[in-house]
Amino acid sequence: MKDLYERVAEQVGRVVVGQEEVLRALLGALGVGGHVLLEGPPGVAKTLLARATARALALDFGRIQFSPDMLPSDVTGSQTLRGGDLAFRAGPVFHALVLADEINRTPPKTQAALLEAMQERQVTVDGVSHPLPDPFLVVATQNPVEYEGTYPLPEAQLDRFLVKVRVDYPAEEEERAMLALARDGLDPAGLEDVEAVAGAEQLVAARRAVGAISVTDEVAAYVVAVTRATRELPSVELGASPRAAVHLLGAARAAAALAGRDFVTPDDVAGVAPSVLRHRLVLRPEAELERYTAEDAVGTALGSVPVPR
Repeated sequence: MKDLYERVAEQVGRVVVGQEEVLRALLGALGVGGHVLLEGPPGVAKTLLARATARALALDFGRIQFSPDMLPSDVTGSQTLRGGDLAFRAGPVFHALVLADEINRTPPKTQAALLEAMQERQVTVDGVSHPLPDPFLVVATQNPVEYEGTYPLPEAQLDRFLVKVRVDYPAEEEERAMLALARDGLDPAGLEDVEAVAGAEQLVAARRAVGAISVTDEVAAYVVAVTRATRELPSVELGASPRAAVHLLGAARAAAALAGRDFVTPDDVAGVAPSVLRHRLVLRPEAELERYTAEDAVGTALGSVPVPR
């Protein structure tokens, strides 16, 4: 995984400056079969990064631009009449890497169309199940400051995302480097130069390598203790679910693989805990009034659990 990350980062760096954390999250999600929620203001290369990553990994890329008037069939596909017979017309979700752009701009019934796809890796239309590609990765984006005309994702759907990554503005040096990149008008000219450095076989091998990462009983107990600690905080109304513990250990395994190790350390768990848990916690109203954040709650939970040594 470490070698794969370095090769992909070299290619993605031709069109995107910085955003190493986001790229690590995408590769880590592919390594464990999870999905990624990106939250950041417009213009920080969320879409471009997803496209470049798909090209570097030779993944079929599809984009869904969510809007308030979309229907579930616009995502999953529908039955159409062809030559007098009904045939299934696949929707844009039938790609290996699906960018669900501004997912919170569509009503809950359309958001829910992704639930089965994300969880079961299949789409059911008129009682018939259609398998999705393998690998399959959903990269959803949302704007953290604009709430007019949006539909917040319910907790059940947020819980299906492996990680939620904050995509911030680049540093001054990175922004200057971004302006130095070649462009075709306003569009990046280097996207077509991004070469595929891996394929399906390499991704399958990477997934097996992540699955083979060893986890001691002490580290597994640490994962459970951190997850359970979020449910006991007085500032938290709804803590992390048991699925969160599974995702936390999976993300820690991916972090270890990206670091070139074959075992998980407590630091791996603590390092990925904010991105894995922040979107799963529901704070009490009084905590929000005091500007207490989900990151604060995760930090408190980590601080309350003894670290195994």
